[in-house]
Amino acid sequence: MPEGVTDPNYRPLPGRLGNLTVQQQHTLEKFKKELQDEGHFVPERMDDATLLRFLRARKFDLAASKTMILAAEQWRKEFGVDDVVENFDFTEKEIVDKYYPQYYHKMDKEGRPIYIERLGKLDIKELYKATDIDRQLKRLVLEYEKFLHERLPATSRAVGHPVETSCTILDLGGVSLTNFYRVKDYVFKASSIGQDRYPECMGKFYIINAPWAFSGVWSLIKPWLDEVTVSKIEILGGSYKDKLLAQIPAENLPAEFGGKCTCAGGCSLSDAGPWNEDAAASPAPAQPEA
Repeated sequence: MPEGVTDPNYRPLPGRLGNLTVQQQHTLEKFKKELQDEGHFVPERMDDATLLRFLRARKFDLAASKTMILAAEQWRKEFGVDDVVENFDFTEKEIVDKYYPQYYHKMDKEGRPIYIERLGKLDIKELYKATDIDRQLKRLVLEYEKFLHERLPATSRAVGHPVETSCTILDLGGVSLTNFYRVKDYVFKASSIGQDRYPECMGKFYIINAPWAFSGVWSLIKPWLDEVTVSKIEILGGSYKDKLLAQIPAENLPAEFGGKCTCAGGCSLSDAGPWNEDAAASPAPAQPEA
């Protein structure tokens, strides 16, 4: 059992530390050495687990993975990620929550942080009275950074093994195609940041309350997605409760989705989870050695 891992049932998935083929191990080592030799290696954010995210995203094609990670590094400079992490304050969070709820809340049965987005609640007119696309994207990037550096280490400690992905619930209940069209620029930019700059963060992805017309949209989108990504997405109509509860403990699932959680002040503003508990002060479980 790797040091720091207390879950006796933990078995890393293929392509992760502790479960690499000989060729994958060789590619990882070469990837790291080339980055080091060329002066691109950043120790604080290029550990083996992170390098493997980029390798998996490009099916262990070394040249393509290097192009991807160098592009991500250049984007970090241009976007000003370090400044966002240190100085950005999304002061309009409570107002935005009324018109476009997006939040992390506790974890699923496998220890993944749960991310919830309620697109059907979107009120574009009121939303853009309170914020703008630039500030929304800065908030998104700040949350990705917290996800990697605070939420995942905390959930890893809580369950006793490395956790690398999220469990997402996208609620389309009441969604307006008109409103979606008006917010599409943000959605597309946000999706690009997720795919290109923070790859391999998706674990489970549930699309709930999907309107009947969504099946037609999905049939057009699906062929353009990687088969691994498609396998993680489940599209559900209004009968989603049993599926969610099979993946998420009832006490962790907000009551509006069929769970039992009713955080004081509302789940969407609570940021409830082990990342906000005192236990998070202890070291995270070590990743298995490469």
